[in-house]
Amino acid sequence: MKKSRPGILLTVLCAPDRVAVCEAVLFRETTTLGIRHRLQMRSILQRTIHTVATPYGNVRVKIAQQPTTGAIVNIQPEYEDCAQLARQLDVPWREVHRVALHAAEQNAPRTTAAV
Repeated sequence: MKKSRPGILLTVLCAPDRVAVCEAVLFRETTTLGIRHRLQMRSILQRTIHTVATPYGNVRVKIAQQPTTGAIVNIQPEYEDCAQLARQLDVPWREVHRVALHAAEQNAPRTTAAV
């Protein structure tokens, strides 16, 4: 940073109405004398949650679709559902995740683009 002193970059994400609160915490808890901030926009996909049956049990999956076309962009099993089943049944998390993803892909609407 200035004069070759070491520096740390701290990033805080917060809602616009919480900026003052977050700044107060940073000024109180760090040695900083100034804070840069900017507004960022976020684009998101439409998401729905479905439950799929697997040999290990039911797993919730999140399906993300393009808002304009409805095309499926991504399918992801919920981490915690897979982790809970893996612990209960003493199987690898990756195996539960793989089986849940396969089940979700098999049950995905056929009228949309391929995953």
